[in-house]
Amino acid sequence: MTQSKRETERKYDAPSADDTSWLPELTGVDGIVSVVEQGTDELDAVYHDTGDLRLAGASATLRRRTGGPDPGWHLKLPLSQDSREEVRSPLSETIPDTLRDLALSRTRGAELTPVVRIRSTRATRNLVDSEGAVLASLTVDKVRAEPLRGTTTLAAWTEMEVELADGADPALLDAVDKTLRKNGIDRASDPSKLARALEQTGVGGPRLPDPRAEAVVPGWAGDDVLRYVDEQVHALVRLDPAVRRDVPDSVHRMRVACRRLRSILRSYRSVLDRQVTDPIRDDLKWLGGELGAERDQEVLMERLGSRIEALPGELVLGPVEARLKAWNVARTDEARRRTLDALRTPRYLALLDSLAALTEAPPLRGKAGRKPEKVMAKGVFKEYDRLAGRAAHALELAPGTERDTALHEARKSAKKTRYATEPARASLGKPAKRLGKRVKAVQKVLGDHQDSVVARDALRKLALAAHAAGEPGFTWGLLYGQEQGVARERERELPTAWADASKPGLRKALDP
Repeated sequence: MTQSKRETERKYDAPSADDTSWLPELTGVDGIVSVVEQGTDELDAVYHDTGDLRLAGASATLRRRTGGPDPGWHLKLPLSQDSREEVRSPLSETIPDTLRDLALSRTRGAELTPVVRIRSTRATRNLVDSEGAVLASLTVDKVRAEPLRGTTTLAAWTEMEVELADGADPALLDAVDKTLRKNGIDRASDPSKLARALEQTGVGGPRLPDPRAEAVVPGWAGDDVLRYVDEQVHALVRLDPAVRRDVPDSVHRMRVACRRLRSILRSYRSVLDRQVTDPIRDDLKWLGGELGAERDQEVLMERLGSRIEALPGELVLGPVEARLKAWNVARTDEARRRTLDALRTPRYLALLDSLAALTEAPPLRGKAGRKPEKVMAKGVFKEYDRLAGRAAHALELAPGTERDTALHEARKSAKKTRYATEPARASLGKPAKRLGKRVKAVQKVLGDHQDSVVARDALRKLALAAHAAGEPGFTWGLLYGQEQGVARERERELPTAWADASKPGLRKALDP
């Protein structure tokens, strides 16, 4: 069983753990009325990582710690600059499978072994308000680090940490930080004990030149594209543990990261070699499809549930809500299994390896070394022209199944066009942002239309099941009719939305 908590903290260099006369008076700082000593603990932690320190490289840590109030296994994952999520598991001799899985997107399946042992003598003080509530804890650690691979160099230092209590105002950290800095106490240069231990003991080895830094010219087209690719790869890796733990909206966001990556790797083939990126796009399409079952069911259930909730009670005939709930549970369980199974496959691990290689040693083509304006504009134009053709084709068709399919294809092109404008904003500025906004409006109209198509199919199946069980079909038919009305309304809105997105001036403004 695991537990999770959010940590928001800042680390500082400290001159001494034995004599703390250097510690400034904090009483009176932003609501602190007293500083209460809590005693001293002896902490003993063994940190685990892969042979090439993939966790440390991703600012994550995995340790087995004894001593103190929370012995056990701790996996820390970065959130924002000062915050991390700590997932805890009870003390055991081996790494818990749950934590191993949560670290998988960073380790990519490589073996985890002990790296360094860090022992700390920790003195804790609570920063307390006028009502006796703890606002934050201040700890001073006397640290000793012992390498467990590669070298025999020992390291020792003293550090201080201020950690915000649950629910406390983050502004407190700024107020305390200001007081500490005025008294000559500086922020620690290393983000964690492990990072400092690796550097001072030499376990991490010498820092090698970054081959990517030598190949990518700042401010050129390759830099713009790769910066965006980095963001999406980072999002996918970061969201993996959230998806495994069923954090709300995590599946949706991970699926969007897959889509954005697929789209950019296609739109900017002039920058990145498609012989390398096309197989990655295939795997991203597969992963997005596996995630899609769960996400699509979420969207559909929210839509149908809200429709039923909005109906007057006299129009809800039969066990409508019960049938919808039972239908959703069965489909959600199946979709959830599909998601988790995909994240356990060798294909997924191979995709993670491919994405790591893509960002570390990008397969650059000649246009990566050109000024970005023309390169990025051409990538946007390619997607926009495809969208224009599909939108025109869909608008020519009569309402019906063929038009529904054509509108769905236009919707996918609208997404790709919008995604293409996102990395182009750095070089093309407001025109790219403006086009992306107009295309997003088209995408929204088409998206609601497609959702109505999917909802009508589900409603028909629910009506058939209700009929077979001898239940009234009136409500399902009523909802089906409502969705038909939504589809017609979106089809009426589309010409106006597309006219706004297809004004000649929008494209002309992008042309360098």
